[in-house]
Amino acid sequence: MNDKPELINSPLSQQISSGGSTVLVEIYRLEDEKDWVLEVVDEFNNSTVWDETFPTEKAALTEVKKAILEDGIHSLIGPEPGTGS
Repeated sequence: MNDKPELINSPLSQQISSGGSTVLVEIYRLEDEKDWVLEVVDEFNNSTVWDETFPTEKAALTEVKKAILEDGIHSLIGPEPGTGS
């Protein structure tokens, strides 16, 4: 018997490109939870996860798009492996 809740991935998860860079936007929740988690994974496999959760998938997507517009996509991109930055 498997008592672990299943991970539900949003169909709104997607890649977003800007300024020559691309990030993967992951929106997901556990099946027994209502709120959605927002995570962005960059080209170097660095991950940024928002501290707050979102009541809807659309709210999570709106938040990441707002962050990219205000701060630029590079604010979500971490260091390249091996650079020590």
